[in-house]
Amino acid sequence: NRDPRGKSYYDNTMLSSRHFLVFFLLLVVFPTVASKKPHILWILSDDFGWSEVSWHRNKEHQRSVHTPHMQKLVNEGIELDRHYVYKYCSPTRSAIQSGRNPIHVNVLNVAPTVHNPKDPVGGYQGIPRNMTGIAEHMTKGGYKTHQVGKWDAGMATPQHTPHGRGYMTSLGYFHHDNDYWTNEVGRCHKNPVVDLWLTDKPAHNLNNSKQCSQKNQVAGCIYEDLLFLEAVRDIIINHNPDEPLFLFWAPHNIHTPLQVPQAYVDRFSFIPDWYRMMYHAMVAFMDDGIGNVVDLLKKKGMYDDTLIVFHADNGGPVYDFGQAGANNFPLKGGKMSNWEGGIRVNAFVSGGYLPMTRRGTKEEGYICGWDWYATFCHLAGVSPVDHKAAAAGLPPIDSHNMWDLISGKNTTSPRTEIPIGTSAYPNRQTPTLVGGLISGDFKILVGSLNMSCWTGHDFPNTTVHFNPSHANEQCGTSPETGCLFNIRQDPTEHHNLAASMPSKWHEMHTKMLQIKPYSPDRGTDDGLACNIAEGKYGNFWGPFIDI
Repeated sequence: NRDPRGKSYYDNTMLSSRHFLVFFLLLVVFPTVASKKPHILWILSDDFGWSEVSWHRNKEHQRSVHTPHMQKLVNEGIELDRHYVYKYCSPTRSAIQSGRNPIHVNVLNVAPTVHNPKDPVGGYQGIPRNMTGIAEHMTKGGYKTHQVGKWDAGMATPQHTPHGRGYMTSLGYFHHDNDYWTNEVGRCHKNPVVDLWLTDKPAHNLNNSKQCSQKNQVAGCIYEDLLFLEAVRDIIINHNPDEPLFLFWAPHNIHTPLQVPQAYVDRFSFIPDWYRMMYHAMVAFMDDGIGNVVDLLKKKGMYDDTLIVFHADNGGPVYDFGQAGANNFPLKGGKMSNWEGGIRVNAFVSGGYLPMTRRGTKEEGYICGWDWYATFCHLAGVSPVDHKAAAAGLPPIDSHNMWDLISGKNTTSPRTEIPIGTSAYPNRQTPTLVGGLISGDFKILVGSLNMSCWTGHDFPNTTVHFNPSHANEQCGTSPETGCLFNIRQDPTEHHNLAASMPSKWHEMHTKMLQIKPYSPDRGTDDGLACNIAEGKYGNFWGPFIDI
C-alpha cells in the first residue's frame, strides 16, 4: 500500500530530460494579463467502467479498486451522478470539443485516415472542418490552451488537429488507441506506423524504440501515459499563474491494449483474472497521476484558483468475454451500447475554485460531456455561438451552460432531455441515427442493442466465462415491442414499461422522431495518408490533406 507517487515510478530514471526540453521550447511567453478567471484542468479518461472507482463500490468489494486521489477530489468536490456521453470514443471526443450532441457532429468510430473528397466540410473523421473548437473560444477569452493525450477527433488536415482547433500546444495521438510502449498503430505497406504528434509535427525522439514492450520494460522505455503525465507537469511548471490556464488532459488509460508498468502489475497480482488485474493496475496508474498533478498545482500555488472537471468518454467495455477488463456493475450494458452502462459515466468536479457550499455533494441533474463547451465559455467570458459553423450550414451547438448548477446558484439542471445517437455499424460509413431519448425521468430506446445484460461485482473472472457480446435485445417501434424505462426509479433498466405505459412511449417516440441528425459521408480510407506518413513524416501518422 505504499504511495507510488513517493520515491517510485514517477521519480526514477525513466523520466527523461527530453520531455522537459521539448515542452520548454514549446511554451511561448505571452504578455502577462491579470485575470480572475479560473484555471481549468479538464481530464477525460478512456473506457472507464462505472464500478472501477471506490465511490461506486461498497466496502467489501473495494480491495481491488485503488482510486484514493480521485476519491479525495470527489469528497472535496461534486460527484456528478448523471453525466452522459456517447457509447464509444470518437463521437464523445468530437462532441465535447465542438459543443454538440454526437448526432450533430459525429457518431462513427472510423479511422482518421478516411476522406471523402466530394465533401470538403464533413468528408473526414471526427469534427467537420468548419466547426469551432472549444480551445478557439478559450484562447479568445485570454486562456493559454494545451492538449495532452488521445485526440480521436480528426487528423486529415492541419485544421483537424488539436493545434488547428485552437490548442497552442499539444502532445498526443490521433487514432482510437496505439501501443503504450512503441506508440505504433496500424500499418502502411506492412510496416507499423507511429502515432505521436507534437503540436504541428511528428514527435520524433519522443517515441520509444521497437524493442520496448510490456515484457521488455528496460531503461529508456517510457510508458506512454507517463510521457503524457510529464507533459502535463511541464505545462503547469512553466505556466504563469497570473494567466488563466486551459489544460485538456486525455490519458490513454484505461483503453486497450492492457499495458502498464510492471510495478503496477505487481501491486495487483492478487487478482486471479489477468484482464481484471491489468485493468485495475491501469486505473491505479491513472489515479496516481491525477494525485501527482493535484499536488503540483498546490505546490505551484494554483490549486485554489483551479476548477477540475473529470469524466469518462464512455462506459467500460465488457464485450468479448471481458477481455478489455472493465465492469459497469450494477448498470446494464457497457461500451458500444446505449444502456446506462454504455453512456452514463464516472464524473466529478473539484478544485479550489469550486464554491465551499457545493463541496462534498452529489449532483443528480443531467449533464452531458458537450455541456462543458458552453460552461467553459461562460467562465472565459466569451460567447459559445459558433458563427463559423453557421456560415457553412452546419448544426449549431447543443451545449448548456452548467455553471449556475455547479456553483449552486440554481438547484436544477438546464438540461431536461438527451437525444441518444447510434449507427448501424460504428466502424464504417453508415448514416447517423437517433437511437433513443432521455426526457425527464424516462428513457426510450429503439433498434438492436448489444451488451443487453448485467455483470457481477467481480467481472471478468476466472470462474464464469460469460460473453456480454452475445446478449442482444431488440427494441421495437410500438409499445408492445418497445423499450421504455424510468431511469430515476430503475437506474439498472430491469423493468421495461413500454407495454404498461403506451401513452408515455408514444410521447417519447414522437419527440425522438422529430430530431434531425447530421449525417455526412465521411468517405473511405485514403491511401494518401500512408504515403505522407511514410514519406513526409518519417513513418509517423499526421495530416495528409492541404499540407
